[in-house]
Amino acid sequence: MITRTQPQCQTENSDLTPLIPLSAGDSAWQPLLSAAAIPLEQLLGRLGLTVSDYHRVDGAIDTAPLSFPVRVPEPFIARMERGNINDPLLRQVLPLQAENHLAPGYIADPLEEADANVVPGLIHKYHGRALLIATRACAIHCRYCFRRHFAYQDNQPDRREWQQAFEYLTENTAIREVIFSGGDPLACSNARLNWFGQQLAAIPHISRLRIHSRLPVVLPQRVDQPLLQWLSSWDGQKVMVIHCNHARELDQSVADAIGRLKDIGVTVLNQTVLLKGVNDSPDALVELSERLYDCGAMPYYLHLLDPVQGAAHFAVSDARAQRLVGAASERLPGYLLPKLVRESAGQNSKTPLALIQ
Repeated sequence: MITRTQPQCQTENSDLTPLIPLSAGDSAWQPLLSAAAIPLEQLLGRLGLTVSDYHRVDGAIDTAPLSFPVRVPEPFIARMERGNINDPLLRQVLPLQAENHLAPGYIADPLEEADANVVPGLIHKYHGRALLIATRACAIHCRYCFRRHFAYQDNQPDRREWQQAFEYLTENTAIREVIFSGGDPLACSNARLNWFGQQLAAIPHISRLRIHSRLPVVLPQRVDQPLLQWLSSWDGQKVMVIHCNHARELDQSVADAIGRLKDIGVTVLNQTVLLKGVNDSPDALVELSERLYDCGAMPYYLHLLDPVQGAAHFAVSDARAQRLVGAASERLPGYLLPKLVRESAGQNSKTPLALIQ
């Protein structure tokens, strides 16, 4: 187990050597991660689609916006329906001209995270927990991402600068939980994750580690033996919050990855974003919850879209969202119905919305 010791001071030039032994294994998933940056034309060709097919989509553009290029790993592409330009998995990663429109109320930092960015690499918004920006890297570029404009350049501290974050966490004794986020924290190497874990293990009042990641879904090979070894070594509660929006994202490889996490005592939850053209029907929501439970993950939150600049075309109105979840509630047991919530800047918690039946 990771023992509770004082954190070791690291210099900015020190490499991320693990502080407990880790076996080899990164090579199975890292090439897939590296190959996730894919030209739009190549993605279409992989699905038996042409540029002409794409241009028949309302709002299609000639190329992906350079500031937010197409990125999607092969295991996720393999679950898309060939020949279907409206496939719900494809639509999550397909760039459209609408992303370049300035919609009223849609801004670069909709949750005002810059105001809660207390030190480089750390966001502290809610009582009892803080969020660590482990990396700017992602395996997949979801076109609705609320951090697509985040100031990652200001949140890439070196080893010495990371000590500011660990000192902040040490001094704030009300913080019991640290959330690994990003980017996607599982885009980090196992050695880097282990180093973060060692530093947090030295802070006595931090008893719970939560990881928010899309990789167990889009790149389930990431849940490898070294990662499981590291998670097993954490002497505290462990929670993995995966991100899945449609039942067809959940194939057997994802179910197996979730099973591996649960076998070592990790609580696995799922959060979903309600997206127009992807999952905005009672059937889609019911099927997703049922499939998540079959795979071993509990539905947790159904988020209304964060109003980030470039994502307005995914928006579903509050009233429609309330009716959709109300209809789903008539077909699901209570424990499989995710909470419909909005996250708003300056609030002390997420805001639940009442259902309409």
